[in-house]
Amino acid sequence: MEIKISSNQILKLLYVLSWIIFIGVCIEAGGFIFNTLFTLFINPVGVGNFWNKMDLSGLYQYDSGYFLVVTSFVNIIAVMKAIMFYLIVKILHDKKLNLSQPFNTEVGRFIFNISYLTLGIGLFSYWGVKHTEWLIKKGIAMPSIETLQFGGADVWLFMAVVVFVIAHIFKRGIAIQTENELTV
Repeated sequence: MEIKISSNQILKLLYVLSWIIFIGVCIEAGGFIFNTLFTLFINPVGVGNFWNKMDLSGLYQYDSGYFLVVTSFVNIIAVMKAIMFYLIVKILHDKKLNLSQPFNTEVGRFIFNISYLTLGIGLFSYWGVKHTEWLIKKGIAMPSIETLQFGGADVWLFMAVVVFVIAHIFKRGIAIQTENELTV
């Protein structure tokens, strides 16, 4: 007995998984933003048990400006991840991904947007790593790069290049498909 899984079933599964991941990254981004604002404006006691049990108390005690810079990197990266999964959920929900004619302008724009977002995540992760290493050299107690979620900058940059190349291939495919539709 063979089990056949159609492309539509895979897209439905990806849609559900994308929603789950989107909700998770939104909660994470909201947690980072809330904890940053709460620490800066209401009560700095929470800095020792920041979101995801991050201890940024050494950084905050050293300088609240450096704390703001590091948490800004974390917040920007988290929000960009949430935007990326929003775009994925949106294209799957709006059913803009037409498998009979995959080369359309909406999918092309989607792929370019994903490439720009992955490039942004990679750059901010890289800057976050370099800034954190600089702070550690100054003798400030900092959580690990992975705890700050700055790890993987090279992977994000590599992914940005790959997706950008795919976006340009899609751009050419869109031009060919449009040309073929006009000749018929």
